[in-house]
Amino acid sequence: MTDNSRTDLVAEAFEAQRDRLRAVAYRVLGSHADAEDVVQEAWMRLARQDATTIDNLAGWLTTVVGRISLDVLRSRQTRPEAAYGDGLPGLLVTVDDGAEPEEHVALADAVGLALLVVLDSLGPSERLAFVLHDLFAVPFAEIGQILGKSADATKMIASRARKKVQATERPTVVAREQREVIQAFRAAAQGGDFEALLRVLDPDVKLTVDIPDGVVVTLGATAVAAGARMVSSQVARHQAVLVNGLPGYVSWREDGTPLSIISFTVTDDRITAIAIVADPAKLESLRLPNPA
Repeated sequence: MTDNSRTDLVAEAFEAQRDRLRAVAYRVLGSHADAEDVVQEAWMRLARQDATTIDNLAGWLTTVVGRISLDVLRSRQTRPEAAYGDGLPGLLVTVDDGAEPEEHVALADAVGLALLVVLDSLGPSERLAFVLHDLFAVPFAEIGQILGKSADATKMIASRARKKVQATERPTVVAREQREVIQAFRAAAQGGDFEALLRVLDPDVKLTVDIPDGVVVTLGATAVAAGARMVSSQVARHQAVLVNGLPGYVSWREDGTPLSIISFTVTDDRITAIAIVADPAKLESLRLPNPA
């Protein structure tokens, strides 16, 4: 077999794995752009590798993608306020007609936004172990090789992550209570009431803002409350909506151009996560309701 033929076979085998590898990287990282970069890096490493020494190509590629993704997660920890990736998945915005949350569960599950929010609360090792084992059935021994841990230690890490995910995902607030918390947040932001904002924000609340330069993350109730007071002054009109099944609202400026889309995750009467899209290009690409 010629070198060119061998290269073609390797490329063909890699392409057969590309979609799965991209799905793994996206679930680990929560960013389509970062996932694409990781998969491309995996291909470059494969191209430099003697493919005849690889007994299980799918396993080898999963390990490589896992290691690269883990490096990306760890690098994010050193700069939590920095912009990274493309952040939020595709958005479906519909007018909030007051329907109960169970009517929107299928939509939210299909998009996976809630799971990505939960995964962001895990440490790098926990997130990787949970995603690889629980979502893609990768054996603990193989995940342990990526983490530099034994299979038993990796199993414990995945179990700890699973408990966190299950605890966060349980529905603890009904739709009416969610709306009351969000209305209290909006009233406090518009009134500049810092203390009232702190009462509805979880101490560890995470704010994700999608702007033209990327995605900026702010952590903690104090920082989020300060930002909420400043942003509210720009809002002229708003309308309650569901953003991928999560409660939120669209805001417009005085001239009728959209200012932002905001969605909330509410747990135990506190806002635990806020996601804002304020990138004009992305807002322009979305089908939004007309200003109320």
